[in-house]
Amino acid sequence: PEPPPPLLSVDVTGLVSQFARSFVLIFPVYVLGYLGLSFSWVLIALCGLFWIRRHRGGKTSRLGRALAFLEDEEEAVRLSVSSADLPAWVHFPDTERAEWLNKTVKQMWPFICQFIEKLFRETIEPAVRGANNHLSTFSFTKIDIGHQPLRINGVKVYTENVDKRQIILDLQISFVGNCEIDLEIKRYFCRAGVKSIQIHGTMRVILEPLIGDMPLIGALSLFFLRKPLLEINWTGLTNLLDVPGLNGLSDTIILDIISNYLVLPNRITVPLVSEVQIAQLRFPIPKGVLRIHFIEAQDLEGKDTYLKGIVKGKSDPYGIIRVGNQIFQSKVIKENLNPKWNEVYEALVYEHPGQELEIELFDEDPDKDDFLGSLMIDLIEVEKERLLDEWFTLDEVSKGKLHLKLEWLTLMPTAENLDKVLTSIRADKDQANDGLSSALLILYLDSARNLPSGKKINSNPNPLVLLSVGHKAQESKIRYKTNEPVWEENFTFFVHNPKRQDLEVEVRDEQHQCSLGNFKLPLSQLLESEDLTMHQRFHLSNSGPNSTINMKIALRVLSLEKQLRSPDHQHSAQVKRPSLSKDARKSSFKPQVPVSPPPDSSKPVPASPVTDSDKKTDIAEKSQPPNASPQWPTDLSRSSSSLHASNFSYSPSHLSVKEPTPSIASDISLPIATQELRQRLRQLENGTTLGQSPLGQIQLTIRHSSQRNKLIVVVHSCRNLIAFSEEGSDPYVRMYLLPDKRRSGRRKTHVSKKTLNPVFDQIFDFSVSLPEVQRRTLDVAVKNSGGFLSKDKGLLGKLLIPLASEELAKGWTQW
Repeated sequence: PEPPPPLLSVDVTGLVSQFARSFVLIFPVYVLGYLGLSFSWVLIALCGLFWIRRHRGGKTSRLGRALAFLEDEEEAVRLSVSSADLPAWVHFPDTERAEWLNKTVKQMWPFICQFIEKLFRETIEPAVRGANNHLSTFSFTKIDIGHQPLRINGVKVYTENVDKRQIILDLQISFVGNCEIDLEIKRYFCRAGVKSIQIHGTMRVILEPLIGDMPLIGALSLFFLRKPLLEINWTGLTNLLDVPGLNGLSDTIILDIISNYLVLPNRITVPLVSEVQIAQLRFPIPKGVLRIHFIEAQDLEGKDTYLKGIVKGKSDPYGIIRVGNQIFQSKVIKENLNPKWNEVYEALVYEHPGQELEIELFDEDPDKDDFLGSLMIDLIEVEKERLLDEWFTLDEVSKGKLHLKLEWLTLMPTAENLDKVLTSIRADKDQANDGLSSALLILYLDSARNLPSGKKINSNPNPLVLLSVGHKAQESKIRYKTNEPVWEENFTFFVHNPKRQDLEVEVRDEQHQCSLGNFKLPLSQLLESEDLTMHQRFHLSNSGPNSTINMKIALRVLSLEKQLRSPDHQHSAQVKRPSLSKDARKSSFKPQVPVSPPPDSSKPVPASPVTDSDKKTDIAEKSQPPNASPQWPTDLSRSSSSLHASNFSYSPSHLSVKEPTPSIASDISLPIATQELRQRLRQLENGTTLGQSPLGQIQLTIRHSSQRNKLIVVVHSCRNLIAFSEEGSDPYVRMYLLPDKRRSGRRKTHVSKKTLNPVFDQIFDFSVSLPEVQRRTLDVAVKNSGGFLSKDKGLLGKLLIPLASEELAKGWTQW
């Protein structure tokens, strides 16, 4: 075997060049001093040199611009104007200007403002009042949208690869308005408002179905393909967030709720004809499922350098994959320019005209991750080819290639090919609920009737619905003060084996945290139904005698239909260059959440061979699908999918990541702290230490919010800590959600000065789902800060809290 390449290489040529430049600059100064001349000669020479360079540079620049203008006038104009300031129709030839549409919107703007004011007062205000008892006095005192109308920077019309009974438009919209929206809650004497709003994004408008009678269009659907850029200038927001019922929110969370309210798969549907099936238009079946095999890369750039760039190292590459608002992140391969990830992801595709598969590679660094290249592939071409397995050249970098295998899976309404699909993913031999998907479960939650009153008799509950398939769970919105709630929500689940798995539905009262009824539906019943679809009222068990829930459930088998091609066929996968700048894309894809561990980490994963591109590749695990809840955005999470080579097998020890707990004595070097530590340990042996805690205690509240899809940790206070000096300690609390120990996954409290019983009362959150958080561990450490350049820094105590508790959704507070 060839010896491994060295980890570090010295750039000898660059070192010599840098030395020569330094010598040329310093030697004239030495000569002047040696000859005894004045230092003024150096200043005169420098001024002359700068004047010559500036004169020549200006002349060359003017000449270059003139020549460029003669050769290519359009390109010269683009270079002189920032690309971010240009409208969409300049970048894309198939996007047209729509000045006539802007003039129409400007003429209609006063009437649009009247409609928005009516919407706020007649729809939003009553909904907010009924949402919570604390908000019963909520009201809008002033609503003024402003005189600056919405602007449409470009319109793209899709004429190919679309249904003949629909029209698809993409509108590049931009709204910068000086609005005045004031609200108040009289009960708490609280006032807040909005001064200005900015919205920039691509809105899709679908006109379907086209009919033969007036008004020729059955309904209008509006949504954003991806989360728009939204900026809101609040007034009095701090006051507002102190109100009970709102104190769990923040500025960022409110922006996420608003910006994701219209992002696919959520949409606004306006029916124009009464016969139109609103439910089908509002929640259509996905066009397909894209299975992405993120295999390996070659010849990436080495971004890690040492000694100010003289010594070059390698990179720690990882990838970020995005399809619409679904985002996946691969594992990090340390010190490797030819990494092999061998991971698999499955993503839903709702609107493939105009949607792309976007991939970016980064080098993980402690401060800011370096960019290693990007790739953008049109999903229309993937649908045509059905199967792509090849190397793609990375854009925006000088070198680097990425090996991908893409499969377009169609949704079949019959179970004819189910056995073949189960065999291809080895689901027929595996009893687990994990692995690649053989089917997609699409569920439309309509309404419920005659729900019981819950714990209090003659009181209406606040019902919500918990849906789960295997260990994947999703939650509906809450409907307040009603026993006949109407949800009209859509959910999707990836199903590993529908012959063995069940759909579990439970209706709960959010106010009293009790069950209002449940039922279990084996997915095998759907396989026997016509078109694999059931639309009926299901009777709830452990509920009232006439309690029912209305649902439409459809199962679709994921089938890979291979195209019949001639031997000399060449695929037409179109690799698009990204329209955003590199800096903008890096900031939008920069991961900000903890690393997710592999699901079911306690189970060994069987090895599966990786063969040629013509053979099947079997996968033992797959990444979890994004949460389809319409209220909260899908957070970026580490993937747990892995392809394993035939000469490598996973054991449980590879998957369970536990941090060794170091001896605290090794972190304390001060004499007074060491003396107190020994004294407390002796007290513990004698049984005289309060609470049997020689290092002190910390009070925490831990719970998981299913609605926000976050783990909430409240750090209350500490007591009886070790004194690092005669004046006490300067403690603060640091937390990680293991196995993530990156800087972005760290949470820290403020520092309390000179105290052994600090009070923090700070709230922190980690973006992680409930099934996932139950496989992770919270690492809590209390540290001494000390002053600047102080030696009094060290560990005061730490603990590891396993989160595999059934009470996590309710939460607990404990010392």
